[in-house]
Amino acid sequence: MKDEKELILKYIALNAAKYGKPNEKAVMGKIMAEVPEMRKRAREVLELVRECIAEFEAMDEEERRKLIELTAKKEEKKESKEKTLPDLPKAEKGKVVMRFAPNPNGPPTLGSARGMVVNDEYAKIYDGKLIIRFDDTDPRTKRPMLEAYEWYLEDAEWLNVKPHEVVYASKRIPMYYDYVKKLLEMEKAYPCFCSREEFKKFRDEGIECPHRNTPAEKALEIWDRMLAGEFDEGEVVIRIKTDMRHKDPAIRDWVAFRIIKADHPLVGDRYTVYPTLDFESAIEDHVLGITHIIRGKDLIDSEKRQRYIYEYFGWEYPVTKHWGRVKIHEFGKLSTSEIRKEIEKGVYDGWDDPALPTIRALRRRGFRAEAIRKFLLSLGVGENDVAVSMKNLYAENRKIVDRTASRYFFVWDPVAVEIKGLPESRVVRIPKKPEGNEYRELTGEKDVLIAGDDWDRFEEGDIVRLKDFCTARVKSKEKNQLEFVSWEMDEKVRKGRNIVHWLSWKDGVVCVVIGDKPLLKWGGFAEKNAVQDAGKVVQFERFAFCRIEFADESGIRAIYTHP
Repeated sequence: MKDEKELILKYIALNAAKYGKPNEKAVMGKIMAEVPEMRKRAREVLELVRECIAEFEAMDEEERRKLIELTAKKEEKKESKEKTLPDLPKAEKGKVVMRFAPNPNGPPTLGSARGMVVNDEYAKIYDGKLIIRFDDTDPRTKRPMLEAYEWYLEDAEWLNVKPHEVVYASKRIPMYYDYVKKLLEMEKAYPCFCSREEFKKFRDEGIECPHRNTPAEKALEIWDRMLAGEFDEGEVVIRIKTDMRHKDPAIRDWVAFRIIKADHPLVGDRYTVYPTLDFESAIEDHVLGITHIIRGKDLIDSEKRQRYIYEYFGWEYPVTKHWGRVKIHEFGKLSTSEIRKEIEKGVYDGWDDPALPTIRALRRRGFRAEAIRKFLLSLGVGENDVAVSMKNLYAENRKIVDRTASRYFFVWDPVAVEIKGLPESRVVRIPKKPEGNEYRELTGEKDVLIAGDDWDRFEEGDIVRLKDFCTARVKSKEKNQLEFVSWEMDEKVRKGRNIVHWLSWKDGVVCVVIGDKPLLKWGGFAEKNAVQDAGKVVQFERFAFCRIEFADESGIRAIYTHP
């Protein structure tokens, strides 16, 4: 109770600081957003809020001022702490260069957006530079999508990620050719004609393959023939010399170039010899002056392989930090390749399907960029794998939209009910938002719609409150009839269990809500007042926050945002 009271007083003070006088509905909204479990005790919490407001207003002016100032300082300190990432080793103001290097084989997911946001945040903290580099030199296995290049840049802008430069690796292939040619001349790389099976045997036994000591002159001749298209795929590759006795077989003489005779979405059939990600990335990080790299701990071997190139050229390797994978309970592994397969099977209706963890899908659902950014930064940059629930993102977004979202009634799986004995139709005025003086109007009539879930749990004789309209008794389940009791709230329904939403036929418009699970939809009627909020996030009371994607007098299509 003490902790609850401190929480309530905090929001009373913050609300009073902003508006001069605390508003109990606004305070309730903030509390429920921060601690959703308290919704189950809404009536009890409201009474405590009222007590705390009375206590606040009973303070003298100086006491209130001190409480407001102290609360504001605590919140500023808390927000500052939440936003701070750990220091980057060896980082100097104005000299940090970060890079975000996606393979554009699909749009950004929450997983890839984490790298986008964190690298951008570090660049901003150190007054440095952020480069977005598309590592797109695999036109077959991880074939890029032409649309995905633009999707990444659009989502970056939306997330307030500000790249200073955008680089396309596939457009810089000749540069990689120049560097591998130097390595061949230095006899630090060589052409290998071994099959995969043959080289695996040499690698596993720590034995040099027969081609390893090919003279530079011969190696360069073979390289020129590769570029001229004289070899088939798999016939020859270029390997970087490492240590064939290295304790980790994955480091031993790794492939830097291979032949891929496939059309590339960005550069067409201009090239048939492509660098591997490890080679391309190693060269680019040096050429672009990258000072710090944040990469998944599953890519630790990449650094070990790339360091051989840096040693041969006498370069200094960037400071590297490895972080753990992110698993979001509701989605599991965030794999773009798997998502693509499911889309092709028809499980999902495109990359912006609301059931997907893509940024495009979350934008469609009505999430705010600042909420996603804050959520991703809160995951930190530690090496441990992170398992987190979407509820954390819901909480961040709710803090932003709860105060401004308009409230409307939505009756899903509707049941038409008659209110027997209703004295008259009545126009009711209901607050449109938790804060402010905006209202919406609905007409209560004898024939109304209520949600099927509500009607199913009622029993004959139950007292029901049609929110802000009237109190009635369940007269007949078979005939779908209520009986008017009074206009006033009845003590038997004050705890909220039997307070239901409703709509008259004249105030309702057909509404479909597309859910956050594959093929999940709710159908029913929303109040027609909601038509004016097309494109915005609203709260369908007792249902969820939703973004109204389309709306006119013929109907509404809404997308589920979160509870």
